[in-house]
Amino acid sequence: MSIESLRCKECGTACELDARYVCESCFGPLEVAYDHSSLDPAEAKRRIQAGSQGIWRYADFLPFEGRPGDPLEPGLTPLLRADRLAERLGIDAELWVKNDAANPTHSFKDRVVAVAVAKARELGFETVACASTGNLANALAAHAAAAGLGSYVFVPANLEEQKLLATGVYGTNLVGVRGNYDDVNRLCTQLAETRPWAFVNVNLRPYYAEGSKTLAYETVEQLGWELPDRVVCPIASGSLFTKVGHGFQEWLDLGLVDGEQPVFNGAQAQGCSPVATAFAAGWEICKPQRPETIAKSLAIGDPADGPYALEHARRTGGTIDAVSDEEIRDGIRLLAETTGIFTETAGGVTIGVLAKLAERGEIAAGERLVVYITGEGLKTLDATRDRFRMHEIDPDLDSFESEFRQAVTA
Repeated sequence: MSIESLRCKECGTACELDARYVCESCFGPLEVAYDHSSLDPAEAKRRIQAGSQGIWRYADFLPFEGRPGDPLEPGLTPLLRADRLAERLGIDAELWVKNDAANPTHSFKDRVVAVAVAKARELGFETVACASTGNLANALAAHAAAAGLGSYVFVPANLEEQKLLATGVYGTNLVGVRGNYDDVNRLCTQLAETRPWAFVNVNLRPYYAEGSKTLAYETVEQLGWELPDRVVCPIASGSLFTKVGHGFQEWLDLGLVDGEQPVFNGAQAQGCSPVATAFAAGWEICKPQRPETIAKSLAIGDPADGPYALEHARRTGGTIDAVSDEEIRDGIRLLAETTGIFTETAGGVTIGVLAKLAERGEIAAGERLVVYITGEGLKTLDATRDRFRMHEIDPDLDSFESEFRQAVTA
């Protein structure tokens, strides 16, 4: 199997495998096209299982002829059974949580960045860059440092302090832009035309997006080479949502797994929910919104892959919902209390939508359901402020017993 070309998702035009992201014929987005004609499913499984302990075990399905070397190889993050969470939600389902906070910089962005940085090196770039809402900034700075490449990271200037600190520590050129993510992305699109840099989510976007497929591959492998019945996944640009679906479909088409495409439920924050709004209204496109939410990692008001996310949710019989900031905070705490997983605000969005699905009775008894947690809670600590109480006592037994007698009767 080999990569063939970049291909337009709208008109099908084939393009060279270089740093580009827009079709010259119709200005549609590009994606990587592969030649799978020589693939033997049994041999492909053997190669996967004999591979590395990360995403490069799936190199045959990524945009490379060989397996890239990578000192920060992400992937094979835990898939955990979440019976206590299912019980709290009142659902009789086989519920699993895919905890992608276990990646090197504690978010799923390590997957897409690892692919993009490896491609940047292959294409001869010496500097990599990105527009980010935080997690991508962390990942890009870290992977560039490990690869010995120069880097520039562009973020909204009001980003969470934890994400700024966890980016600057790698020695990157950290640039805070006075504006929201869409302003940052617009600037980076302009810079990609004038600087000899690999912008991982601009001119390398077709390769970068392929890294998200590895979440689907891992899910199948960790479920014993079986598909889930349903997934719940956050939506920012819409790329993760659609590429996870693409990964499942790819292995279905190639005979590596049997079954049907899972139902896809998308999750957004009400303060930035262009895809959920379009879904509810029955639109085919997303109208841009100005973000105002604590879930800053999902705060993309003009999502590039929004129309494809809408199409995918509808095609699989799923939905796209939005939750309030209060529901996001509740979701963070619910996941932590029932699974021991501390998620950032994006995960609170996902669990909040899962709770809505449960409340509406949309999750059938016996369903196998996978929920994707994409980032670590230490990145958004302010979201947990005032959500719990510390008991302050004197250093003696009487003080302890007095305090907890009050707590029990309160």
